[in-house]
Amino acid sequence: MAAIGPSEIEETAPALAGLYRTAGVSLTKHGLEGLRAAVYLVVDYSGSMKPYYKDGSVQALADRVLGLSAHLDDDGTVPVVFFSTDVDAVTDIALADHRGRVERIVAGLGHMGRTSYHLAMDAVIDHYLDSGSTEPALVVFQTDGGPVNKLAAEKYLCKAARLPLFWQFIGFGDPHSKQFDYLRGLDDLAVPAKRVVDNAGFFHAGADPREVSDAELYDRLVGEFRTWLVAARAQGIVR
Repeated sequence: MAAIGPSEIEETAPALAGLYRTAGVSLTKHGLEGLRAAVYLVVDYSGSMKPYYKDGSVQALADRVLGLSAHLDDDGTVPVVFFSTDVDAVTDIALADHRGRVERIVAGLGHMGRTSYHLAMDAVIDHYLDSGSTEPALVVFQTDGGPVNKLAAEKYLCKAARLPLFWQFIGFGDPHSKQFDYLRGLDDLAVPAKRVVDNAGFFHAGADPREVSDAELYDRLVGEFRTWLVAARAQGIVR
């Protein structure tokens, strides 16, 4: 049973009802129906991301993540971290106030910098630990390029493997760009030599992420998450 029911979605965020239904199908298909988990969204606010804010791709991703989160978490909000050279904002997007929310947040942010993954990861870890949650967490981490400090990002990911957090990276941009080689490498980091479990996934959403169907996006978001859950439970990371 979903954390938030379909009637509440229809009442609070009717524009997300279709996404909510599609997310439910994907969760059932992957054996995750009835699971409770926190859901985070991390969004790249570097200079090269400007077109994806302008064309609505970032808002569309936020809406899709909300549609998924409603099945897993009953609070009706997704904590969101915007990052570039530093952490630009730690805020949230709520079902009741999702329309145009990304645009309103970004209007209050400053210069679009570079990509410091590890600072964004640190912000998520702090938020999760401060929340006191005992549920696992799915972190949807969007970016359009590699980090400025590759070693720091890898260290954070490996250290975070002992926490009940799964990092699902999504690449926006040219699928042939070498910018994403680093993320493919993160996805394949050795277990147990570098990390206790495989706690990350990566997929590429292409130059126009809105063209990825809702069904495909949800399948990609939860497919590796389920595999991680099994391994994390076996290690005692997830109860």
